[in-house]
Amino acid sequence: MPSSGAPRRAAHGSARVPRLAGPSLAAARPAAGRWLLRGKDDRLTAYALAPGAVLRWTETRPGGPEWSGPDVFPLPGADHLTVAQGSDGYAHLVARCSRPGPEGGAEVDLVHATQFQSGRPLVAWRRVDNPHEEPELAAQLGVPTAAVGADGALHVFVRNAGGGVFALRQGATGEWAQWEDIRGWRVLGAMAAVATGAGRVELLAPAETSVLRWCQPTPRGAFERAEDVPAVPHDGSAVALETGPDRLTYYWSDAERGGLVAHRPGEGTFALGGTPGGGPLSVVRAEVDGHDCTVLAHRGADGRPTLGACVTGAEAGGVWWTATGEACVGHPALAADAFGRLVLAALGTDGTLRVTRQRPERGLALEAWQRA
Repeated sequence: MPSSGAPRRAAHGSARVPRLAGPSLAAARPAAGRWLLRGKDDRLTAYALAPGAVLRWTETRPGGPEWSGPDVFPLPGADHLTVAQGSDGYAHLVARCSRPGPEGGAEVDLVHATQFQSGRPLVAWRRVDNPHEEPELAAQLGVPTAAVGADGALHVFVRNAGGGVFALRQGATGEWAQWEDIRGWRVLGAMAAVATGAGRVELLAPAETSVLRWCQPTPRGAFERAEDVPAVPHDGSAVALETGPDRLTYYWSDAERGGLVAHRPGEGTFALGGTPGGGPLSVVRAEVDGHDCTVLAHRGADGRPTLGACVTGAEAGGVWWTATGEACVGHPALAADAFGRLVLAALGTDGTLRVTRQRPERGLALEAWQRA
């Protein structure tokens, strides 16, 4: 388990395993939330979690199509990984790790590492103190989600043992503040955090009977509770996208009515159809036929990546869904590459990264899938 003591050398160079094979690779799954990111040098990077290690694939040049990896960064005991990226292009990796306690039960901690440049080593994993001091409560700590604010500060959120939410802020120079109890109740598993273009961070937390929201009224401001949304998403399915200047739209898989929905505060909730398998969604804005469109992807009920699109802000008009490729593990990822093309990535059932890109023709046409 990483500690807060002397830095460890990141797994790279001679310590790096260029390819992970066998059962460990087959057991890999995508990082939670956004797991396909574009760095400052315009290369895309994909992140996954395998037993005992974080995996990373990187485009060898902007726009691909070749990839390197998977690079392997050992992380014993990790059971959840989330990645957040700031406007500086830095990728922050936050994981929850557990290990057997000396008197039975589990000891649970969070760890954090930063990748400053595409394809470069991670800064050594550092332990983040569990907000619970009592071992019984510490073992009940939820999975983390994270977002980077206007000043480059990393915000980490976890469900606490009482069903509320704790928030933690890391300054741009790397120092951690104290855990803050921002309240809430009966929060379920994974939450969704996102920063707007103006740098405000918002948090969406599915609870037993509603969806809870927290907002920063201004960049760098304190988190305040916003109006709850009367809905019950599938655990971990909620995502957010800035669909207007400093304005977010939330998307999730509805556990009560089935299908996907979009919710824009002040405008209501819109049904999007689809037959998701209940897992997370991915969403990005992309140009399709000269129009600003919102593109969504999820793992369909048949296990295959499923893609849909609508004009941004016009979700009420409906979304057409199309399945593509082979069965995947976890949720597919979306991003725009160096040339503005939509990229859809998925992790195969054998643990390999598979990628398809937007073709230069009318409609949302995709190239043949390629194995990275």
